[in-house]
Amino acid sequence: MSNKIVKIRNISISNQLPIVLIAGPCQLESLNHSRKIAETLCSLSQKLNFKLIFKGSFDKANRTSIKSQRGLGLDNGLTI
Repeated sequence: MSNKIVKIRNISISNQLPIVLIAGPCQLESLNHSRKIAETLCSLSQKLNFKLIFKGSFDKANRTSIKSQRGLGLDNGLTI
């Protein structure tokens, strides 16, 4: 079995390397909301010594109801 390494900027991801957490809100709500979540996750990653990639969705199309909120949309999401 090969040990493929995926590099994302300064983070290397592989089955043979320490865990990297990819986390964030299911749906971006606002800049303030995203910053609060990112700051909390960043503090935890430093305290527990793991790498973190922050990820949030700007358009959540896979909802069970057509009337559910989908997110901020591409333009607003990219500014966050």
